[in-house]
Amino acid sequence: MNLIAILANLRFQDVLDILFLTVVAYHLYLWFKGSKAFKALIGLLVLGMVFTAARTWGLFLTTWVFQILWQVLIILLIILFQSEIRQVLERVNPLQVIGLRRLSMPEKWIPPFTKAVFSLAARKTGALIIIERLDRVREWITEGQPLEAEPSLEILTSLFQKDSSLHDGAVVIRKGHISEVACYLPLSPDEGLPKEWGTRHRAALGLSERCDAWVVVVSEERGEVSLARAGEMVNVENETRLYDLILKAVAPVTPAEKTWWQRIRFFFVHRWKTKLGTLALVSLLWLLLAGQQDVEATFHVPLQTEGVPARLEVIEPADPGIKITIRGLRKDATTLNEKNILAEIDLSMAHAGTWTIPITRRAIHLPNERLQVVKIEPAKMEFTLKKKP
Repeated sequence: MNLIAILANLRFQDVLDILFLTVVAYHLYLWFKGSKAFKALIGLLVLGMVFTAARTWGLFLTTWVFQILWQVLIILLIILFQSEIRQVLERVNPLQVIGLRRLSMPEKWIPPFTKAVFSLAARKTGALIIIERLDRVREWITEGQPLEAEPSLEILTSLFQKDSSLHDGAVVIRKGHISEVACYLPLSPDEGLPKEWGTRHRAALGLSERCDAWVVVVSEERGEVSLARAGEMVNVENETRLYDLILKAVAPVTPAEKTWWQRIRFFFVHRWKTKLGTLALVSLLWLLLAGQQDVEATFHVPLQTEGVPARLEVIEPADPGIKITIRGLRKDATTLNEKNILAEIDLSMAHAGTWTIPITRRAIHLPNERLQVVKIEPAKMEFTLKKKP
């Protein structure tokens, strides 16, 4: 593959193609990072690179096996990760962007809720409480019993006391109200968590890695309050701090206005390593696949006349030329130029006078047989010949 020729003929559409896929791949990485689907995506990417390399190098058997494997693998991935796929589709839902689905406004439930949490911590009563935001947590929790109640001290204490049959599960707070109790959450697969963290902390992290919900954890052993969000655990020191965090969760503060320079700088600096790596990976994949793309290219080439009888000379046209549209693989089409395309027409049967000669594909000689002439303009040309003096 002539990579230099491909890069030399890079079009605006190619740059736009690479940048768009980079943005998509970057957000997919952020959304799937930490979930069980992420490792599958990495494996799928590696298999895709192997398949591309095998196809490029002409490994027939490997390419044939991968073509069959892809069909089965895609169906299997859709079945296994339908929840993750649904989450991604919901995040790019345009109705959500224009605000048809908004977070609940902060209500009076937050102050008594924070007081109840620290009251449980003072009694060393373990608790696990989910604050649902935009993503539906029902996709990730199991079991669970419906319950409509206010998240007050009395309700939370009765739910999480050791004598209660519901104390081991989690409570879901949806739009300021308890909606489900005794829910079981997926555990985080991270093996580097602190040893003092129990099942509650691992479950809180596991859910926060899979959706945008925030999970409040009250440690039964130490009486500490923590908050899991986006796969990270934050220690909460007092009620005021918890109030601020919960308020941010249910009613995000509108960010301050930034100048264009600050926005551009944030775009390039924030997670720049991940963005640069994604751009490099997409660019490499594009280069591997670009040569297999069917493209059309148009060239203006001179039309040479061959076989003119010795007693005749061509009067018109003085400098004949034609426009040729050629289709083929990009790796072949990018090597073409006006110098290696030969267009010639045979005038050996011509006589003095004006002749209309059709210009067929046989008159075009290309350096590669895989290339195909799509269009010739003009399709015919008039030649005027006269006898030499």
